[in-house]
Amino acid sequence: MDAKDILTDAFGRLPGLVHSAVHGLTPEQLRWAPAPGANSIGWLIWHLTRVQDDHLADAMGEDQLYGSGDWAARFGLKNDPADTGYGHTASQVAMVAPENAQALEDYFRAVHDRTMAYLAGLTDDDLDRVVDTAWDPPVTLGVRLVSVADDDAQHVGQAAYVRGLL
Repeated sequence: MDAKDILTDAFGRLPGLVHSAVHGLTPEQLRWAPAPGANSIGWLIWHLTRVQDDHLADAMGEDQLYGSGDWAARFGLKNDPADTGYGHTASQVAMVAPENAQALEDYFRAVHDRTMAYLAGLTDDDLDRVVDTAWDPPVTLGVRLVSVADDDAQHVGQAAYVRGLL
């Protein structure tokens, strides 16, 4: 198994986990938080998808999917490609209002399909390409992909936990 296969496997596990976290929930349940200032299921899934969309689009040198169509409106938000949820305050978290679970699954599926198509075309040499020089050491594509997969897995796990609290 090569590095690309490992990344494909890691990202390939996420759709089922996202589906399990949101399927059948009402908009109210998606916005419910277990405590004041805590993250809701809707925010967690929106955020993990926003980060994947943002980071992969940047690595690909393309526009984010979020900017196309009506994605932002489906979450009750303005179309701001810079808004990935990173550093959100409690009031900003509360503003993420998915119209339904399907909106979260649809956006995630669009981003996931694009990610998987991108991974399919990568070579081992591609993974060594520096994609972010703002860090020391600079971040390679391989490290960025691992970071996104890890972040997504953590957030979908948090969403599953919050669902269990419902």
